[in-house]
Amino acid sequence: MSSRSANSGKTTSSEPGTERHGSGLDRYDVAILAELQRDARLSNAELANRIGLSTAPTWRRVKWLEEQGYITGYRAELDRRKIGLGVLAFVRVDAERNNAEATRALEAAIRSLPEVIACHYISGAGTFELQVMCTDLDAYSRWSMDTLFKLPNVKDIHTSFSLGEVKAGAALPLGHLKRP
Repeated sequence: MSSRSANSGKTTSSEPGTERHGSGLDRYDVAILAELQRDARLSNAELANRIGLSTAPTWRRVKWLEEQGYITGYRAELDRRKIGLGVLAFVRVDAERNNAEATRALEAAIRSLPEVIACHYISGAGTFELQVMCTDLDAYSRWSMDTLFKLPNVKDIHTSFSLGEVKAGAALPLGHLKRP
């Protein structure tokens, strides 16, 4: 069903979405991203069926999305409570902003802590906003005193605790990528 164009030397196909990939995302790429966010365990055949392409171009598109860094990995979502992580804390870390080297040292130390599941460099009051998971309040208290306060360049911490999740583990919004 493919043919070579005499003028361009590119392979063309009558199936939509099988042309060579440009630099941006098209509707098939966006559909792939949406489907894989819903269920990353989809077989290539099922993914192809859901987005309306055959399996070969779907596989090539997934590989291109991975190579270009749009897809950065695949992982299972775990229920934190079932594995004994009952406390989710939001921790604002105030750092001494005396120099960039000290801030980079603090960043590196934070990256190495498995209890920190997310960290953002923030504007306004504070330097970093961390999301921290621990088994219970006592464990968080011990961890903050034994670990967090001992990190380089930490001036103070301010902690808020989640009282209940309204929404977590959400897929990224893709509506802005869809073209008419």
